[in-house]
Amino acid sequence: MASVEVILLQRVEKLGQMGEVVKVKPGFARNYLLPQKKALRATKENRTRFEHQRVELEAQNLKRREEAQRVAERVAGLSVMVIRQAGEAGNLYGSVSARDIADACTAAGLSITRGQVELEQPIKTLGLTVVRVVLHPEVSIGVTVNVARSPEEAERQARGERGAAEAEAAEEPFPAEEEPAA
Repeated sequence: MASVEVILLQRVEKLGQMGEVVKVKPGFARNYLLPQKKALRATKENRTRFEHQRVELEAQNLKRREEAQRVAERVAGLSVMVIRQAGEAGNLYGSVSARDIADACTAAGLSITRGQVELEQPIKTLGLTVVRVVLHPEVSIGVTVNVARSPEEAERQARGERGAAEAEAAEEPFPAEEEPAA
């Protein structure tokens, strides 16, 4: 399979550090790395241009990383509340997506975009979930998302109390079975 050499302009998770020349599939370079300005094609002209700009790029990267670390320290342990309708068993009628989490974080004072929220799959149940938010390629924080039917239920969940649906399920895990008559 063909591959393309690119010079990374910033750290890319599971790929490499800034300044490294790596081989990637053409589609990954064309559709993600190049449009997002995370890499340059590794031609002779780009290599020499990168070497001339390397000190400046590293200084900019260091400045952005330090700023992201300050923000991470300021909002460490951030918890956001998302109110949704749910069924008796605690399953949501919809789901909580990265956009919902980004909006809730922005309302709580942390301005982020939905692209910075790393959600493996949408949240589809009530309860507390820790979600990773990437502030910089080298700095990420955990944000606790409290999904509840009402603000009162969210407060109970935050204190560690069980919700009404969970309490009912815990009281009677299985219906009583009668033994068959012989």
